[in-house]
Amino acid sequence: MKLPGHSQWVVPSLSGTRTEFVITDEVASPLDVQIGGGHYKDMPIQPLEYMIANGIPFAEGAVIKYVSRWKKKGGIEDLKKARHILDVLIAHEQGT
Repeated sequence: MKLPGHSQWVVPSLSGTRTEFVITDEVASPLDVQIGGGHYKDMPIQPLEYMIANGIPFAEGAVIKYVSRWKKKGGIEDLKKARHILDVLIAHEQGT
Protein backbone atom coordinates (compact mmCIF):
# COMPACT_ATOMS: atom_id res chain seq x y z
CA MET A 1 0.00 0.00 0.00
CA LYS A 2 1.40 3.39 -0.93
CA LEU A 3 1.46 6.01 1.80
CA PRO A 4 -0.72 8.99 0.83
CA GLY A 5 1.42 11.88 -0.36
CA HIS A 6 4.64 9.84 -0.18
CA SER A 7 6.76 7.82 -2.55
CA GLN A 8 7.10 5.02 -0.01
CA TRP A 9 5.16 1.77 0.36
CA VAL A 10 3.97 -0.18 3.39
CA VAL A 11 4.51 -3.93 2.98
CA PRO A 12 3.91 -6.82 5.39
CA SER A 13 6.98 -8.46 6.89
CA LEU A 14 6.89 -11.65 8.92
CA SER A 15 8.54 -11.43 12.30
CA GLY A 16 8.28 -14.62 14.30
CA THR A 17 4.61 -15.47 14.61
CA ARG A 18 3.19 -12.03 13.82
CA THR A 19 3.06 -9.76 10.84
CA GLU A 20 4.69 -6.37 11.08
CA PHE A 21 4.55 -3.64 8.48
CA VAL A 22 7.66 -1.94 7.18
CA ILE A 23 8.07 1.18 5.09
CA THR A 24 10.20 0.83 1.99
CA ASP A 25 10.98 2.73 -1.20
CA GLU A 26 10.86 -0.50 -3.17
CA VAL A 27 7.63 -2.13 -4.28
CA ALA A 28 7.79 -5.85 -3.56
CA SER A 29 6.07 -8.28 -5.86
CA PRO A 30 3.03 -9.76 -4.12
CA LEU A 31 4.61 -13.16 -4.83
CA ASP A 32 7.62 -12.11 -2.72
CA VAL A 33 5.41 -11.58 0.33
CA GLN A 34 3.59 -14.39 2.10
CA ILE A 35 1.44 -14.01 5.17
CA GLY A 36 1.62 -17.03 7.48
CA GLY A 37 4.76 -18.95 6.55
CA GLY A 38 7.07 -19.67 3.66
CA HIS A 39 5.54 -22.84 2.25
CA TYR A 40 4.65 -21.14 -1.07
CA LYS A 41 7.32 -18.45 -1.26
CA ASP A 42 10.09 -21.04 -1.15
CA MET A 43 8.75 -22.82 -4.26
CA PRO A 44 10.36 -22.11 -7.66
CA ILE A 45 6.84 -21.69 -9.12
CA GLN A 46 4.13 -20.81 -6.61
CA PRO A 47 0.75 -22.53 -7.01
CA LEU A 48 -1.04 -19.20 -7.53
CA GLU A 49 1.45 -18.18 -10.20
CA TYR A 50 0.84 -21.50 -12.01
CA MET A 51 -2.95 -21.25 -11.66
CA ILE A 52 -3.10 -17.71 -13.05
CA ALA A 53 -0.78 -18.52 -15.97
CA ASN A 54 -2.89 -21.55 -16.91
CA GLY A 55 -6.36 -20.12 -16.23
CA ILE A 56 -7.14 -22.80 -13.66
CA PRO A 57 -10.50 -22.35 -11.88
CA PHE A 58 -10.84 -22.03 -8.11
CA ALA A 59 -11.68 -25.62 -7.11
CA GLU A 60 -8.99 -27.17 -9.29
CA GLY A 61 -6.57 -24.55 -8.02
CA ALA A 62 -7.37 -25.45 -4.42
CA VAL A 63 -6.36 -29.05 -5.17
CA ILE A 64 -3.06 -27.80 -6.60
CA LYS A 65 -2.56 -25.59 -3.53
CA TYR A 66 -3.12 -28.38 -1.01
CA VAL A 67 -1.07 -30.97 -2.88
CA SER A 68 1.79 -28.49 -3.31
CA ARG A 69 2.04 -27.53 0.34
CA TRP A 70 1.14 -30.70 2.24
CA LYS A 71 4.69 -31.67 3.24
CA LYS A 72 5.56 -28.19 4.54
CA LYS A 73 2.27 -27.10 6.10
CA GLY A 74 -0.80 -29.24 6.68
CA GLY A 75 0.47 -32.79 6.32
CA ILE A 76 -2.07 -35.55 5.67
CA GLU A 77 -4.90 -33.10 6.46
CA ASP A 78 -4.01 -31.11 3.32
CA LEU A 79 -4.11 -34.30 1.24
CA LYS A 80 -7.56 -35.07 2.67
CA LYS A 81 -8.71 -31.57 1.74
CA ALA A 82 -7.46 -32.07 -1.81
CA ARG A 83 -9.20 -35.45 -2.02
CA HIS A 84 -12.45 -33.93 -0.72
CA ILE A 85 -12.38 -31.21 -3.37
CA LEU A 86 -11.67 -33.84 -6.04
CA ASP A 87 -14.62 -35.91 -4.78
CA VAL A 88 -16.86 -32.84 -5.00
CA LEU A 89 -15.66 -32.09 -8.55
CA ILE A 90 -16.22 -35.69 -9.64
CA ALA A 91 -19.74 -35.74 -8.15
CA HIS A 92 -20.53 -32.44 -9.84
CA GLU A 93 -19.30 -33.67 -13.22
CA GLN A 94 -21.28 -36.90 -12.84
CA GLY A 95 -24.40 -34.93 -11.88
CA THR A 96 -24.73 -36.54 -8.46
